[in-house]
Amino acid sequence: MRLTQSMCTIAECAPGGDGPATARPRLVKIAVVGGSGVGKTALVVRFLTRRFIGDYERNAGNLYSRHIQVDGEMLAIQVQDTPGVQIHEHSLDCNEQLNRCIRWADALVIVFSITDYKSFELLSHLYHHVRQLHPGSMVPVVIVANKADLLHIKEVEPQQGLQLANMLGCTFYEVSVSENYNNVFNAFHLLCKEVNKQQITSTPERRRTSLIPRPKSPNMQDLKRRFKQALSAKVRTVTSV
Repeated sequence: MRLTQSMCTIAECAPGGDGPATARPRLVKIAVVGGSGVGKTALVVRFLTRRFIGDYERNAGNLYSRHIQVDGEMLAIQVQDTPGVQIHEHSLDCNEQLNRCIRWADALVIVFSITDYKSFELLSHLYHHVRQLHPGSMVPVVIVANKADLLHIKEVEPQQGLQLANMLGCTFYEVSVSENYNNVFNAFHLLCKEVNKQQITSTPERRRTSLIPRPKSPNMQDLKRRFKQALSAKVRTVTSV
């Protein structure tokens, strides 16, 4: 089943694309990264459509968008799906496309599967890679352990994921994309709230620094003086009558 055929309610667009010339809600950009086969695309689709689709074509790095209400405010959410990452000679094998996606993002979801220990080993490497690409920025990161329903073939205990997330300072969610929507939604919802909070905090400062004071007209003081004189003359005329 083709992903794009199954997501008819989702508007597919490119990073930085132009939308209609109308008032736009605040934009939140989220990238989903992790090893191959951990369920990144299924996670994105589940969040955006509430549906689980078990069969996908090879991940082409699609970008999808939707609107969601957070704390009473409508936000435009863009979610970037990414190809799987691998470790090559003890370092991440990240191409420039993936690096651009990470730099582009306001927040990230790092996904691993409890049935694949190698995907768990990627977590710390991916987290530190994100921090290198966002120097000096506290871009929010959530760690998601997927396939929680497959306990009979698990290779990673939930407690291991939680301990690593705590060590890295990230929020941790254990989810089963195939069976439950709530924790999937909660993971993305948390990132939306964090990014929105950062944007609201930083926007006034950006406005103050970007605004150029309008120069006063050289005749402004003279105009004010003439207006006062005319007003005083009018008051005297009315009083004398």
